[in-house]
Amino acid sequence: MTTDIDSQQPAQPHHRPERSSLLAMLEARSVAIVGASKRDGSFGERMLAEARKSSAGPVIYPVNPRYPEIDGLPCYPSLTDLPEPADLVLLGVPDAAVEEQLALAAARGARAAVIFGNAHEDPGTARAAEPRPNLRQRLAAIATSAGMELCGAGCMGFANVSHGLRAMGYVEPDPLPAGPVALVTHSGSVFSTMLRSRRAFGFTLAVSSGQELVTAAPSYLSYALDVPDTKVIGLILEAMRQPAELRKVLARAAERNVPVVLLTAGGSESGRAMVAAHSGALAGSDGGWEALVRHYCVHRVSDLAEMADALELFALRLTRRGGRSPSALSDGHGIATVHDSGLERAHTADVAEEVGVPFAAISDATKTKLEELLDPGLLATNPLDVWGTGAETRELFAGSLTALAEDESVDAVALAVDLITELDGDTAYQLAVLDTASETDKPVVVLSNLPGAIDPQTAVLLRSSGIPVLEGLRSGLRALRHLLEHASRPAWREPASPTLDQGRRDRARRLLSHSGETGEAQLALLREYGIPAARAERVNDADQALAAAARIGYPVVIKTDQPGIAHKSDAGGVILGIGSPGDLMAAYTDLTARLGPAALVCETVPPGVELALGLVSDPDLGPLIVLGAGGTLVELIADRVVALPPLSDEQAAGLLAELKIAPLLAGARGAAAADAAAVARAIAGLAELACELGQDIEALDINPLICGPDGATAVDALVIGR
Repeated sequence: MTTDIDSQQPAQPHHRPERSSLLAMLEARSVAIVGASKRDGSFGERMLAEARKSSAGPVIYPVNPRYPEIDGLPCYPSLTDLPEPADLVLLGVPDAAVEEQLALAAARGARAAVIFGNAHEDPGTARAAEPRPNLRQRLAAIATSAGMELCGAGCMGFANVSHGLRAMGYVEPDPLPAGPVALVTHSGSVFSTMLRSRRAFGFTLAVSSGQELVTAAPSYLSYALDVPDTKVIGLILEAMRQPAELRKVLARAAERNVPVVLLTAGGSESGRAMVAAHSGALAGSDGGWEALVRHYCVHRVSDLAEMADALELFALRLTRRGGRSPSALSDGHGIATVHDSGLERAHTADVAEEVGVPFAAISDATKTKLEELLDPGLLATNPLDVWGTGAETRELFAGSLTALAEDESVDAVALAVDLITELDGDTAYQLAVLDTASETDKPVVVLSNLPGAIDPQTAVLLRSSGIPVLEGLRSGLRALRHLLEHASRPAWREPASPTLDQGRRDRARRLLSHSGETGEAQLALLREYGIPAARAERVNDADQALAAAARIGYPVVIKTDQPGIAHKSDAGGVILGIGSPGDLMAAYTDLTARLGPAALVCETVPPGVELALGLVSDPDLGPLIVLGAGGTLVELIADRVVALPPLSDEQAAGLLAELKIAPLLAGARGAAAADAAAVARAIAGLAELACELGQDIEALDINPLICGPDGATAVDALVIGR
């Protein structure tokens, strides 16, 4: 609703209980609008108009020396002329004036500000001045030193819908859509799009946070999680700012079972500096996000369509029938879909398999119920095509949907049709899905194949009845997968960090100090953390090589151990299958002639499935564990997972299961299965190493980790210290 404050008089200065600057920003009792204007269509006019729509009724202070008043409100020449410090200052001024105005706001005691402009410094001005921090850095310093929160720069502002405060410079819906979603987006365009999407979700808080010079997504989310109506979080981010605080707030959401839906763009810098290590290349630019998502059970989406479908599905699931949590779904085995087209049924099955959405295996009893409804020649299967003669459409579709929803193996049921406008006025589809929704507490959705063909009135009717209309086949199926995954996940707890073993860490640091000199120290470092490593001895002449081989036992492997050769195989520095002293002499002579005298004589490890296991230092998150296909496959196939330490053995086993080569570990084509528990222990051991030595190591590679029925053995390692 809109509050009439035309006759509002400025409040007199008075003592107010101290509130945090964040609360003063998001629940501002007074708002100063610098650049307020009477000119129709101007930015200043829109800022003022939006603020005056705030149902919370904050005191509004227009600031512009050109006007004595604007629409009945006194207008002040400067922030210094206000009768009291404003909680929130909206700076609708050019970039050239923003520093001066923010400094005035800080000096006057304002608690927070919004900078809409891009804060771009004129290059000519920057060149003429003495070297100094750029404009954005100076703005951040002003706000930080004054204890102010700062939204932006380069943003659209925010709307605290649950409180009734609008701090925007653009015309948005009035009233704003209210609902259970807290949204933070770096993109102003996406901010407006989501507010105007007419989807079946509304907001407690919606923020266009822009460049986040001071106040970043974690602060807004922390506030939103304290709002009782916040049940879902939507994040659209292009950078991971304040990562430590982001981790804390994601942990809070996970502990409270609040779904977090995330869309990222641009990627982080994870691993880009690690060109010398395979683990950095494997982690790639997206590894940090992937690890964060996995650790905190975040629902990552691929585009805005999937974001909207997921938010709608979660929002309506949480508000329908008393607000049951998504985790209160039945412990079933997949979805069921009902179609009016055989081709679209087959297409849905294809896409569902591609995006990893399982169809439930329905019972014989359910098949019998369906057979009683279907026309002759139609098969009682899931997914189900029910279109025959088209007679009694409402009863046929409602009966089929309800029968599937009653099956214990079905988690959610979807009417997967083209929700087009029926030119003959037929309403059978919408009535059928409404009938089913009234009979079951499981999720009932409409899954439209073609977004552009959706009948708007039908969609509004269904959504107003708590039935999500998912506006794309692929995005809708992905949204259903997110819902099912959320329902099946166990209660989340922050993994406990391993108890520090100071003696082990001291030994490991001594080995690390020698890791650049010899591979023997690198393998010994792994053994300190319970990672089995091939026996190896460093030699510098032929007699030492012969003695080492006699102790280890033939056949042996000889590798160059010259400092500075990171990838031995690439340099032709590995010779396998040496079965006798004579062969060893020939191999050593060849190796030293090409690469130098330092070598490792190593035991031969029986063949097995080869994995690459590594640690890479992410600039935002610290050490990441990277697991992928190893050996020569490490650079040939995109098969890897990235995780944050620490990791339990159980969590490590879960990482293994995500690899494409997981069937090889289980014993494909009659081969003996690898000792999965031993492999998981090695992964967890590296995670322990990361917790104790992560600040000392830039990257670590184990490639290959040979996995067989007798365990997992690291054959080669590369350690890059800081």
